[in-house]
Amino acid sequence: MILIEGLTKTYGDGPNRVEANRDVSLQINRGEFVVLAGPSGSGKTTLLNLIGGLDTATSGSISVNGIELSSLRANALSDFRRDHIGYVFQKSNLVSSLTVYENAVLQLRLQRRLTRAARDRTRRLLNDVGLGDKLQALPSQLSGGQQQRAAIIRAVTSGTDIVVADEPTASLDSKNADSVLELLRTMNDENGATIIVSSHDARVIAAARRVVHLVDGLVFSDTRASELLENLT
Repeated sequence: MILIEGLTKTYGDGPNRVEANRDVSLQINRGEFVVLAGPSGSGKTTLLNLIGGLDTATSGSISVNGIELSSLRANALSDFRRDHIGYVFQKSNLVSSLTVYENAVLQLRLQRRLTRAARDRTRRLLNDVGLGDKLQALPSQLSGGQQQRAAIIRAVTSGTDIVVADEPTASLDSKNADSVLELLRTMNDENGATIIVSSHDARVIAAARRVVHLVDGLVFSDTRASELLENLT
């Protein structure tokens, strides 16, 4: 599904030049649950932004479903993100003038797929993460953790085949983090969505089926769950 070859992303010039990612090559298959792990500054967020079509590489290539993202013009890339990528940012990025429910169905509305079934499912998912009584609340009336849960529902309810999440549990307590992880696993197990998460949270890493460790923009290791279990036995 996702093929990354020799991907490098740099910022700045001369002495201020920073290589966020360096010669990254990965293949992520349809239906995988992958965690990009590593310390702050390791290039996790940059790689997610490249996969999600929010940024462009300095060199190398990234293809999603056989489409080379660098070949898409701005409008086509925007349409691609709308239809194929559910994105969870480090900050919730909710639309301040929309209610929790309206934010949660925003991508579905843009896709013109906001059916009665989709509405009902969105309400159920919001209830499952403890936001059932906040459907008509504005983002300013929510805590940071509540805003992040609403943003996660917006991403997973859109029905996209790829969900990209940047530190999705960073602002959540243990109970809510567990409910979010359960939701992501359900999307992966039952809907076949490809889940790509950046995190250094041990709970998130434990939930993954594959862990790609980044260090200084490079892929340091790439381990599948079966290999992790073998190392523990």
